[in-house]
Amino acid sequence: MRKLAGGEVRLSFIPPLMPTLVEKPPEGDGWSHEVKFDGYRSQIIIDEEGVRIFTRRGLDWTSKYRDLAAVAASLGVECAILDGEIIVLNDAGLSDFGALRKAITRRQHDLYFVAFDLLYLNGHDLRDMPLEDRREILAEMIPAGGRIQFSEALPGTGAAVFHLVDQAGLEGMVSKRKDSKYRSGPSTSWLKAKCYAVGEFDLLGIEREPGKPAFALMAERGTGRYVGSAFITLNREMRERLWQRVQQHAGAAPKGMKRPATQWVKPGLIGRVKHLRGEEDLRHASLQDFREET
Repeated sequence: MRKLAGGEVRLSFIPPLMPTLVEKPPEGDGWSHEVKFDGYRSQIIIDEEGVRIFTRRGLDWTSKYRDLAAVAASLGVECAILDGEIIVLNDAGLSDFGALRKAITRRQHDLYFVAFDLLYLNGHDLRDMPLEDRREILAEMIPAGGRIQFSEALPGTGAAVFHLVDQAGLEGMVSKRKDSKYRSGPSTSWLKAKCYAVGEFDLLGIEREPGKPAFALMAERGTGRYVGSAFITLNREMRERLWQRVQQHAGAAPKGMKRPATQWVKPGLIGRVKHLRGEEDLRHASLQDFREET
C-alpha cells in the first residue's frame, strides 16, 4: 500500500497463500471445507484508482477481465483486496478449465470470480484476523446471483465433503483452519485434496531403467501432445503382455523427444490412466490397463 500525491491509497498485489497438496482432507471441527474450483487463481484490487485484476504470479490482467472489473467496481467498497478464482461453468454447472481460455478472449460474459478470502478492506489490513472472521465480512460484501460469487463452506466432515465432491465430478476440495491468519506462500493452514479421474491416452513408449520403476509415456488422444508419464501398476502377467506388445509395435521417437531409456512405439496402443482431476498434464498418474486401437 502507498499514498498518492492527493492522499489517495494505492494498494499493491499480495502474493497468495498456497495450499499444501494432501492425499485426504483433515478431520476435526477446526477446519472448514470448500470446493476447489478449476480456474485461474486471481486477485481483485479495488482502490481510488479503480479496479485491477492480477494473476497468481502478480501479472496485471485487468484488460483481459474487463467485464469482471466493471462488476467489481459496483461492490460499494472504497478499497479492498479479494482472493479468489476466475472460472467458466459448463452445461453441468461445473467449472471448466478447458473452456476458460476461450472465454477470456471471446466470451467475457461467461466469466465468474469466486471469492474465498478478503485481505484488505477500507483502510484495514485483515490478514491477521482469523479466517472465519475475514470470510464473514467477505460474505456480507458480495450480493447473491452476480458474476462475483462467494465460495460457501460445505457442511460435514472432511471425508464426507470429499466423497460428495468426488461424486459430483469436481476437481477437489480445500480445507482451511478456521482460526488461521493469511500468510503469503506455501502453507499447511490450507490443505487441498484432489480427486482422481480415469481417461484414455495414446501410448508413446515405455521408459525402463535398471533399478527404477517403469513408466508409460502418454500423449493426448488424437493430437500427439505429450502429457506426461504414468507409473505402471499392472500385475506381472499384464506387464509382460504390455512389454510384448510394445516390442511388436516398436517405432521411432516422436520429434523433439530424447529419452534414451525409452522403447518407443508406433501409434495404436491406448493406455487407461488414473490421474489427478483438473490438471492440464498428468500428475500422480498410474497406468491401469491398455488395449490396441480397433
